[in-house]
Amino acid sequence: MATKELRARLSETNTAAQFGFVLADAGRGRVKMSMRVDERHLQVHGVVHGGVLAALADTAGGLATYMACPRGTRVATIEMKINYLEAVEGGTVTADAEVVRLGRHISVVDCDLRDENRRLVGKALMTFFVGPFQTNRKPKHRKTRKG
Repeated sequence: MATKELRARLSETNTAAQFGFVLADAGRGRVKMSMRVDERHLQVHGVVHGGVLAALADTAGGLATYMACPRGTRVATIEMKINYLEAVEGGTVTADAEVVRLGRHISVVDCDLRDENRRLVGKALMTFFVGPFQTNRKPKHRKTRKG
């Protein structure tokens, strides 16, 4: 997937729009995104909510996986583990995600979260499903008439 297409995909993502995620750079199997911290990101103690940082890492990781796959591949998060290393009070947070392993149906992505002073504020390891999705819906059963 080209960077231009990735920007278009990101612009259609509700989470990215709600939180103000911006694509900074992309290449095969890697994505760098940033977020300018504002009031909507802060929890009651005046620091960025961990869920917002997790969403930034997850979005960057998913897009990094897209960049490593053929066009038309679908990606979904299976698992995410994140360590919060430093509180973030303001400025810009950058997520630097890189695919470390891509298999037939699984992608493993490592992501560093850094503040504007380049401090490592979070570290995430994510697993994504890669491939076609099947619906989870059961087929509708037709009622049969008894004759």
